[in-house]
Amino acid sequence: MTDPLGARLKAYEGRTAAAGTAGKDPVNLPMIRHWCEAVGDRNPAYTGPDAVAPPAMLQVWTMGGLSGHGGRSAAYEELLALLDEAGCTAVVATDCEQEYLRPLRPGDEITFDSVIESVSERKTTKLGSGHFVTTRTDIRVRGELAGTHRFRILKYAPARRRPPRPRPVVNRDNAGFWEGVRAHRLLIQRCGACGTLRFPWLPGCHACGSPRWDTVEARGEGTVHSYVVMHHPPFPAFDPPYAVVLVELAEGVRIVGNVEGVPYDKVRIGMPVRLDFRRYDDDLVLPVFLEVRQ
Repeated sequence: MTDPLGARLKAYEGRTAAAGTAGKDPVNLPMIRHWCEAVGDRNPAYTGPDAVAPPAMLQVWTMGGLSGHGGRSAAYEELLALLDEAGCTAVVATDCEQEYLRPLRPGDEITFDSVIESVSERKTTKLGSGHFVTTRTDIRVRGELAGTHRFRILKYAPARRRPPRPRPVVNRDNAGFWEGVRAHRLLIQRCGACGTLRFPWLPGCHACGSPRWDTVEARGEGTVHSYVVMHHPPFPAFDPPYAVVLVELAEGVRIVGNVEGVPYDKVRIGMPVRLDFRRYDDDLVLPVFLEVRQ
């Protein structure tokens, strides 16, 4: 099956993107100095009365700054508009290739022409699906070709991704709890003086005030003590409505979490649950609960 959009895009290959455009500034020592300081290049060839410009600065001399050059061709504008209409409204630069034919020296005034060299078929990337557009720019000094710069962008329709789950606040008082969770262990604090269990983690015992403590590992058995169903406000990482439960563990402490695999309208007070752990990404593991079916 032919792709009508692809055929229309391919028709722009070989057409002019910019023609007869002059660089806004001659090649000059201050810009060379700023470049070298920024990238840490101390090559002596770029200083002194016989200085040349670093070859990798080739594109710098063609840049229009915030105000732009205003020299884009109608064909290039049409190509970008066609991609916008197809939903490819986002853009990211992907790579460039440069060829150097002669060094540029302070005082050189450059001109350049650009052509739409290629438009790819539709590609799918992690950012989204779209088309790679490659332009080739020929840079000249007094009509002599000094270098060629190929610049490639991806015009794409952004992929819809679920935003990352919010991260817990980890501090010195609860770091041990989250270390346990990463190891798939739910650790409960136990007072070193009176033996009272406490959750969430605190720096001192709420019963006797002692700062001494150790931990016990929860068996993972519990029941839903209470719950709420969240409808509003919406949060991008969650799909409302969903239930947030307060689970009473067999050890007697309570913890807030989610019951996985149970519709929000099927959650009930007294529902038996068991502890599980879910990895949301490379860095985040959270305790969750599963219904115990009787």
